[in-house]
Amino acid sequence: MAYLDVANGAATATFPCAASNPVADTKPALSALEWSVVALAQKDSMASLKRPGKMAVAMGKLFRTRTNPELADPKLEALRRIAVLAWHRGYAIASHEIHAFMSAGFSLAQYELVLGSISRGRNALNQRA
Repeated sequence: MAYLDVANGAATATFPCAASNPVADTKPALSALEWSVVALAQKDSMASLKRPGKMAVAMGKLFRTRTNPELADPKLEALRRIAVLAWHRGYAIASHEIHAFMSAGFSLAQYELVLGSISRGRNALNQRA
């Protein structure tokens, strides 16, 4: 929002500083539920990102197994997809997946937070092995 000073006869506009904006000063964060989705995604395979075929659905119904690991909440599903990709590929994530993540309501700062956390987790797992 801009402010226009017309009291002196000269029209000068002043803009509030971005540093005074409380939203700009907040750190990116995820809820406890979102962090649990990131943790659970570590065990998901890359195949979990694909939709199950007709045969897989039929076999799932026959044996009463879960064939589609997709989450019901679209925002959490976007987070799960990014987390699965990050656990398996690190930072090599397709741009359309990043756009879908951000379109679901996450910010670029949250994307970096998730990838940084997963990267540290991947490094810790590699050091133990």
